[in-house]
Amino acid sequence: MSIKGSVGRHLAPRISDIAPGLTTTFVRESLNRAIDGVGPLPPAAAAADKQLKEQRGHVERAVHEVIENHVRLAGAQGFLTNVGGLVTAAVAIPANIAGLTLLQCRMIAGIAHLRGHDLDDPRVRNAILMTLLGEDTVTAMVRQSKLPAPPMALATAPAHDAHLDGIIAAVVATDLLTRVAGKRLATSVGRRVPIVGGMVGMGADGYATWRVGRYADRELLPRNNRP
Repeated sequence: MSIKGSVGRHLAPRISDIAPGLTTTFVRESLNRAIDGVGPLPPAAAAADKQLKEQRGHVERAVHEVIENHVRLAGAQGFLTNVGGLVTAAVAIPANIAGLTLLQCRMIAGIAHLRGHDLDDPRVRNAILMTLLGEDTVTAMVRQSKLPAPPMALATAPAHDAHLDGIIAAVVATDLLTRVAGKRLATSVGRRVPIVGGMVGMGADGYATWRVGRYADRELLPRNNRP
């Protein structure tokens, strides 16, 4: 497939040069951990089901609670990973992006689960990663034929296209690198005053997570297997 070849040849070297940890393998591992649970974070489906129980079976209220909870988590990690001075930026910013990726994948997976999608389905996993890019990026890439279709169409495709696994992971990895570069520039001033840097990080990460959550809410529509 021409898209796969182009993405693989041109983006993979940049991934390893700019931020060695943010590879396509990292993207897939982040998604796996988000779905399966890691450290104090329970699996995405279990967390979503807890919200569904608290909302007495009301799916849409549970979806909104999942979004709000992850916005708060993202804001907290944004503060902690941006509160250091300039000397810590080289380590803290990639760590911040890694943490944010995990939380946003977990949030999207929780929404997908509540809407009746099977998180073990590779089509759904690709849809989750694509949603992570955000609506504007997805729309532009689909229009330019860099991605085949929006997330919902991928999640409900007749069959899994294994070629898309590498394409989507590479696109997401490159997007993460762009975020790293952008944060290094945007926080360079704020990090001269540590608390200011933390507050900027908290607001930016919380807002970014809210936008991704709202996109997932609109895009990942209910499947028939959930009442």
